[in-house]
Amino acid sequence: MLAMYSGQIGLFSSQDLLLFFIMWELELIPVYVLLSMWGGKKRLYSATKFILYTAGSSIFLLIGALGIALYGSNQPTFNFETSANQSYPAALEILFYIVFLIAFAVKLPIIPFHTWLPDTHGEAHYSTCMLLAGILLKMGAYGLIRINMELLPRAHSIFSPYLIIVGAIQIIYAASTSPGQRNLKKRIAYSSVSHMGFLIIGISSISDMGLNGAVLQIVSHGFIGAALFFLAGTGYDRIRLAYLDEMGGLAAPMPKIFTMFSILSLASLALPGMSGFFAELIIFFGIITGPKYLLISKILITFVMAVGMILTPIYLLSMLRQMFYGYKLFTAPNSYFFDAGPRELFVSISLLLPVIGIGIYPDFIFSLSVDKIETLLSNYFYSF
Repeated sequence: MLAMYSGQIGLFSSQDLLLFFIMWELELIPVYVLLSMWGGKKRLYSATKFILYTAGSSIFLLIGALGIALYGSNQPTFNFETSANQSYPAALEILFYIVFLIAFAVKLPIIPFHTWLPDTHGEAHYSTCMLLAGILLKMGAYGLIRINMELLPRAHSIFSPYLIIVGAIQIIYAASTSPGQRNLKKRIAYSSVSHMGFLIIGISSISDMGLNGAVLQIVSHGFIGAALFFLAGTGYDRIRLAYLDEMGGLAAPMPKIFTMFSILSLASLALPGMSGFFAELIIFFGIITGPKYLLISKILITFVMAVGMILTPIYLLSMLRQMFYGYKLFTAPNSYFFDAGPRELFVSISLLLPVIGIGIYPDFIFSLSVDKIETLLSNYFYSF
C-alpha cells in the first residue's frame, strides 16, 4: 500500500518526463501484488489482465517520452518546462500525441481500453478499489492535461473533436452497461467509467471553464468513487455477498451504512450541493461557451451528455433499491450483523465532508487551478 502511495505521489509531483514514466511503472507492481494476493475468486485473471493492459500501455509512454526528449536539442532533456517551449513538425506532433493518448487512455479508461477496470474492481479488495478509483484513474487524466495539452497543443486541437465524441459515447455506454452488472463493485466501476467521460469532454473542450470543470471532476470523483467503494466493502464485510440480486432489505439492520451509501450515491449522480453536480455543470458551461466548435455540434454533445445525466440516477438508484429496500430478511449464521462502527463512520464522513464542501464552495479547487489553466490555454489561442 505504501509503495503504491509513493508511486502516486512521485507521479503527481514529477517535473520531468523520465521520472513521470518511472513512477508510472513503479506504481503497477504494488497494485499487481495487492490484486493477486488479496483479491476475490478470479483474482489472478484480473491481476494478469490489469498488468497486461497497463504495462503494455506504458511502453507507449516510454516511447513518447524518449521521442520528446531526444528531438531537437543537442543533449536530451526530459524537463517539462523546456519541452513545453519546443515546437515540433505537425506529423511528428500528431504521432507523439497518439502515442501518449494510447498510454493515458488505458489508465483513465477511455473506451475501447476500459475492459480491465470492471474486472479489476470486481475482484480487488475494497481498500485497493478505493485507491484505484480515487487516484490511479486520475493519473491518466493528469497525464492528458499535463503532457498532451501542455506539450502538444496543435495536435490536441486537431484531436479534441474526436475525443469529445468518444467521451460522449463513453458516458452513454458505461451508464447503460452499468445496470446489467450483478456484481456491486462492477456496477460502481462502470459508474466511474461513465464519470470519466465527462472528464474527457471537459479536457477536450478547449475552454477555460471546461478545463476547470475537468480538474474539479478529477478531485470530486476521487472522493466520491473512493467513498462508494469503501461503503461497498464494509457492506461486503458484513454480509459476505457480492451480487446485488442476493441482497435486499439491508436498510433495517444497518441504517448508518444505508444513510452514508444513499448520500454518496446522490453525490455521484450529481445532486446540487455536492461536488459532482458542480463539476458537471461547469463542464456543460465550458463546452457551450467554448469558442472552438460549431453550435450544432455543441447542442448535440450537450444533448448526449444530458441523456447520460438521466441514465446515471437509473443505475445508482436501482442499486440502492436492490441493496437496501425490500423485505428479504437475512438469517444471519454469524453475528457480523452490526452497523458501521466508529472506524467506518470516521472514514466515510471524512470522505463525505470534502464532497459537500466543494459542492458548497467550489472555489477551494478553482483558486488552485485557475491560474495554471489560463497559462496552459494561452498556448492555444495566441500561438497560431
